[in-house]
Order: sequence, then structure tokens, then C-alpha cells
Amino acid sequence: MKFTASHILSIAQFERADIEYIFQVADQMRPYAHRQKLTRVLDGAILGNLFFEPSTRTRISFGSAFNLLGGEVRETTGLSNSALAKGESLKDTARVLSGYSDVIAMRHPDNGSVSEFASASRVPVVNGGDGSNEHPTQALLDLYTIQSELTSQKRSIDRLRIAMIGDLRFGRTVHSLCHLLCLFDKVKVVLISPSELQMPESIVEMMKEAGHQVVVSDQLESNISDVDIVYSTRIQEERFATQQEADLYRGRFRLNQQIYTKYCQPNTVIMHPLPRDSRLSANELDVDLDANPNLAIFRQADNGVVVRMALFALILDVVDQVDAHARPVNWYTPGR
Repeated sequence: MKFTASHILSIAQFERADIEYIFQVADQMRPYAHRQKLTRVLDGAILGNLFFEPSTRTRISFGSAFNLLGGEVRETTGLSNSALAKGESLKDTARVLSGYSDVIAMRHPDNGSVSEFASASRVPVVNGGDGSNEHPTQALLDLYTIQSELTSQKRSIDRLRIAMIGDLRFGRTVHSLCHLLCLFDKVKVVLISPSELQMPESIVEMMKEAGHQVVVSDQLESNISDVDIVYSTRIQEERFATQQEADLYRGRFRLNQQIYTKYCQPNTVIMHPLPRDSRLSANELDVDLDANPNLAIFRQADNGVVVRMALFALILDVVDQVDAHARPVNWYTPGR
């Protein structure tokens, strides 16, 4: 695809070569994300960070990524704090706010809302999550993490074996990741969830048509013994009509060190898009896994910065200028 000045709205935009190029640029961003070098290549540029739905990691990592490239960030958080609460349309909001920004990152609770916004925007828009639909940058950072973790095992994404666990019906992160995996070869995907929260059938059929082996089950232990990645998700309680309905499924698929040791291979990587629900009623990833070197959830979160830096550099066409604007970091950074 052509990255310069493009919206990033859906995983469907990408070919495999695009993914490989994004990851190549993300590798280039690592020294800046780790504060080993400083670049001001986007000095004067403004990111409009519009998050109309609660977010911590995604919102802050978008802002951090832009800051680390030298740009500035202006934020709006929550529908009630915006003109949308006064009846302004998404398109009118887009026409106005795109005049204040060079690029916009946006999250919104309604499916298709970011695409509607982008259709009226005068600057590129990056989808930070639209309802239960897609979360393309999360899928990119997830796949980048998978590649990074498997490289140390001399494995590749082709022939990957992955178990996705939890709320697969409403989990937009796994929806987008499944789309991405269709660009690779001979992947085995085990989908573990309550029957009511199964992966949408259209996504299951898409993966089968891509030549992947797909297993659908409501049993955890017997399906995590022969996979490279265990990808756990939380119950998306904000997608349910009532809290009581969400609570019916909370805590159904818990993973702790005892279960991991008994059923998983010693090098199985544990992933989660975060936040993990650590309440006793859920506890989907027990804190006793925190000492497990294969718990990649925090490396996964860190990778969100380098991937989003790569996307900003590509969209604003500065990839070849980043190093030219580099200089040493002049403050103390642990590990440097």
C-alpha cells in the first residue's frame, strides 16, 4: 500500500509485504523508544489524540510515539467532554479538528465510526479501536510481538500455533489479529471461549479459506498443550447490555503458573492485550505468572510504541529523515 498521507483504518488494507515493511521500520524506531537516541523529525507537527472511549495504553502510547518523534499532542477524552455530546456529527467534528492537526488517532465506541470520521477529515486518521469492530494497531503490535518472541526460538509466523482465549465475540483485538494471520501460511488457530462468546463465524470461515487449521472449543487445558502462543483476552464488559450478563462469563478461563506448568510447553509465550482483569472474580492471568520469563504482556505493551512510531513515520513520510535528526539523549535513562 501507499503509506504517505493514508488513513490506517483496517487490517484489510495491508498485504504481507506491507506488514514486513512496517516491522522493519519499527525495528529502526527501537533506539528512540528505548531513549538511547533522540530525534526531532516531527518538530512542529501535531497529533490530535481523540479518545471517545476509555483507554490507557493505546491513548498514551499513541501520544508517546508521536512525542518520541518530536511532535506535539493535543487530546480529547470522553464523549461527554466533546462537542459530540452537544449533537455535533462525527463529520463536522472531523472537518474542524483536522484543521488543527497533522494526523489524528481516534477511538470510538461505535462500529464504523472511525471510517465515517476519516471520510470527512483533511488529514490522515489512525483507528485506535471502533466498537467491537477492529483495532488495527493493536493487531500490528501483537504480530510484531509474536515475531519478536518466536525469533528467539528460531521460528517464524508461518506455521504458527496460537490459542486465543476468552471473549472472542466482542474482542476486537483478536478479530484484527485473525485478519492479519490470514496473510501468513499454515497457521493453527485454537479458539477457546464459552459458546456464547465464540469468534464470529465470518472470521472463522475467513481463516479456513486462507488454508489455516481452526479448532473451536470451550475447553482450556486440553487445547493449550501444543501451541507457541497463548493469547488471553478479558471479558469485554462494556459490550454487554448489563453488568450481570458480563459477570456470567467472568473467570471461566483462568491461567496460572500451575496450569501453565502442567499443560503448556516450557517455551509457550503468554500474551494479553491488557488491561488484564486482576479482580478475584476474573483473574484471567494470575499474578503468579509475573515471574515467568515467557509472560510477554509487558514487552507486548512496549511494542505498541515502536509500531505506532513506525506508522506515524510512514504516514508523514519521514522514515528516511529520522536518523538525520538524531542526537544523544542528555538525561539519565535506566539501562543506557
